[in-house]
Amino acid sequence: MRMTIRVLLVDDDALVRAGLRLMLEGSPDIEIADEAADGSQVLPLVAEHRPHVVLMDIRMPAMDGLTATEQLRARDEPPEVVVLTTFHADAHVLRALRAGAAGFLLKDTPPAEILAAIRKVAAGEPVLSPAVTRQLIQHITPVGHDSRRARARKALAALGERESEVAFGIGQGLANAEIASSLHMSVPTVKTHVSRVLTKLDLNNRVQIALLVHDAGLLDEPGSDGG
Repeated sequence: MRMTIRVLLVDDDALVRAGLRLMLEGSPDIEIADEAADGSQVLPLVAEHRPHVVLMDIRMPAMDGLTATEQLRARDEPPEVVVLTTFHADAHVLRALRAGAAGFLLKDTPPAEILAAIRKVAAGEPVLSPAVTRQLIQHITPVGHDSRRARARKALAALGERESEVAFGIGQGLANAEIASSLHMSVPTVKTHVSRVLTKLDLNNRVQIALLVHDAGLLDEPGSDGG
């Protein structure tokens, strides 16, 4: 039997919340923990209901979903956050991913895909495919300012050689199997290195690893092999 996944709906549009509730409640393994119309309500409701997943709108009047996501992901044992947006790729989505959101969904995403995304994040799996992650990084923003690059390079310097190679592969948008093939490792070994990278760098997910590699400017260096 599947576990019951508790979901918190956060959107200032009551019709959007009603539509999501109607869709999600039709699934036997998903339960709506509560609803919020503003980001300022998120932390108290999470503390009260301890949802597994928060579906978070970005644009809300008093406290937006970005600020709420940053505050939530900074807490101990936070739920996973999936951002709801009307745009495929913009700076708001990127900021949410930097804050630790597990991914994003367009508001017109088919119901079956929304359900699949919720189940994935609840199980600790990435919502964004490696290809989407790479596309997002390439199209939203160029490499950041010098200060961001310096911070990213300092963080990545804490990694061992194999960990650095795996992180670079993630930054290239490669799946674990592709990284394993290119580095002549087994997939379980790659997964172990990914876990170590997340722990060492105090990151939530592989999307944040990819963003860090991008910030460091490593993908732009000619002839770089990640070593």
